[in-house]
Amino acid sequence: MSRTRTTLRRFGVVTALTAAGVLTAAGVASAHVTVHPDSYAKGATDGVLTFRVPNEEDGANTTKVQVFLPTDHPVLGVLVSPQDGWTAKVTNTKLKKPVKTDDGTITDAVSEITWTGGKIDPGHYEDFNVAFGQLPDDTDQLAFKTLQTYSDGKTVRWIEEPTGGQEPESPAPMLKLTAKGAEEGGGASTASPASPKTSDSSKSTVSASDSTARGLGVAALVVSVLGLAAAVFAVLRGRSTGSRAE
Repeated sequence: MSRTRTTLRRFGVVTALTAAGVLTAAGVASAHVTVHPDSYAKGATDGVLTFRVPNEEDGANTTKVQVFLPTDHPVLGVLVSPQDGWTAKVTNTKLKKPVKTDDGTITDAVSEITWTGGKIDPGHYEDFNVAFGQLPDDTDQLAFKTLQTYSDGKTVRWIEEPTGGQEPESPAPMLKLTAKGAEEGGGASTASPASPKTSDSSKSTVSASDSTARGLGVAALVVSVLGLAAAVFAVLRGRSTGSRAE
């Protein structure tokens, strides 16, 4: 009896750890802030970037979003789209290296946009649209480091850039800049603005990828439970067979 209890306890611990690990991984992989589209051509003009901010907390609302724009490779001509319930504060910074354009030399650019006053409920997301006049043409990607603050005082720092092909735990929204004329994503040198979102989309539930990840986690949990049940049955059957042999 003691051996049987030990075996079952071990199976239970392994199953619980496996299921917890899968569910945790599914939640982490689907909840970070992203930028859409995820690519544009180098030097693209007159486009729109959409920052999608999901709420990954169960008991708190997102009440503040701060997006930091790079100034070493500045995004020029930034304009913020009005957002129902939110107030946007735009911060400009003097550039260390002025940028020459067809319209003259640019000496300052937007370095930070902060949205406050609104809220994103648990299980929902919000899209924040930012128009630009021109993207840089001297880099392959842009990182938009983002801080997400919740009503309980917690701040999540989406500021890590990928290294060695591995996605970090708290990745910053990354925009890939492709060769001019590339046909992927927002690859055209002059891009059309993103489709305006409806009032429903700003309060939509988390994306399909989140549902898929959670579904996989639940499936893994079910498989683990079935495995535990099979192990229990095997142990009990072995004991029954042993008893009949005696």
